[in-house]
Amino acid sequence: MPAVSRSRPVALLTGAGRERGIAAGVARKLAAEGWDVAFSYWRGYEDRMPWGRDAADPATALGDRLRELGARALALEADLTDPEVPARLFDAAERELGPVQALVMLHCESVGSDLLGTSVESFDRHFAVNARATWLLVREFGLRFDGPADRGRIVAFTSDHTVGNLPYGASKGALDRIVQAAAKEFAGRGITANVVNPGPVDTGWMSESQRADVTRWTPLGRLGTPEDAAHLVAFLLSAEGGWINGQLLYSNGGL
Repeated sequence: MPAVSRSRPVALLTGAGRERGIAAGVARKLAAEGWDVAFSYWRGYEDRMPWGRDAADPATALGDRLRELGARALALEADLTDPEVPARLFDAAERELGPVQALVMLHCESVGSDLLGTSVESFDRHFAVNARATWLLVREFGLRFDGPADRGRIVAFTSDHTVGNLPYGASKGALDRIVQAAAKEFAGRGITANVVNPGPVDTGWMSESQRADVTRWTPLGRLGTPEDAAHLVAFLLSAEGGWINGQLLYSNGGL
């Protein structure tokens, strides 16, 4: 492998398919904070969702924005239902940018259905993406991380929305336990692992009535933004955030 400059640490980030999404906001913040960023996205998921895909390819739109902020950027289209994909993401990030120091997971499968209406196919897809892919990414990071000492970081995003959204909420519960296990099992490798629950964030999926309800229910009287989540991730990835480990953090304005 050719020598790669390590003047900027490298973060691997998943789920950056939409400009308005949390992952894109986190990627921009990390780039501005001095990170190089490899990010994955999957337009096949966006195509199945009501909002559809962005007109601009994330590889171009987000990648160019990260480079404007001073980062090297690598875009990787990846279907995380394939168990071979997590290792390939790390291979590509290491080859193009260098060893990965932080893993930030915002990918998800989220198609609402209740206890009686959930199909086996939907249940299995949610667990393949939200739980199995998370485990495989975490495992890959644990196998590959080689320092600097005490600077390895894992952050995953979760949700407690389970009622009427059974496969999503149940698979996110599994994600929580996987990441919290890494906080203990990887401690000797110099890696912290935390889970963030951002609450409802205004990324374009809310109806006007939902926006009004969430604003009313939040003590601070506004909707959450991707930038709110990005500030927390940047802190957790910093040296100053290194004492926070094994936590499920609610960053939701007190909802």
